[in-house]
Amino acid sequence: MSDQPSPEHQRPEGVTDATVEATGKLSAALDHVEDARGHLYAFHRLMGSAETTLEEAEELVREAGHTDIADAMDRDVLGQNPLPGMWSFQMVEAFDDGFYARAKGLHQRALDELMGGQRHVFEAEMKELRRTRGREGHEARPADVEGHPEY
Repeated sequence: MSDQPSPEHQRPEGVTDATVEATGKLSAALDHVEDARGHLYAFHRLMGSAETTLEEAEELVREAGHTDIADAMDRDVLGQNPLPGMWSFQMVEAFDDGFYARAKGLHQRALDELMGGQRHVFEAEMKELRRTRGREGHEARPADVEGHPEY
């Protein structure tokens, strides 16, 4: 194999070190946004599970004869918005359609306009600086490892 990064991870002609570093930092920032989005989706799933479990608890509290507490659960907790005006699905939609869409779009615009659409050039160059050519486990790409498809 060529023992070089895949063409899609190589720096386009004329792109400066400063631009590679800047777009690498922008990609790192988007990684954090992606992590935050994952936590928001986890919150959404947890709130759905909490609602179901609260319904079960309300029923058991009522069956145990504690109607005042069961009524309070039904009135003050079940079906309530975790944030003003929003259930968690609405939070997810607002984030996805707002900040997330803008951040992801700007990241793609920067890659398209500044890097010729190339992704992870900063990371690929870092890998090239740190790996040892010819050493097992330090291959440039999966295609350089026997039994792996070309990437």
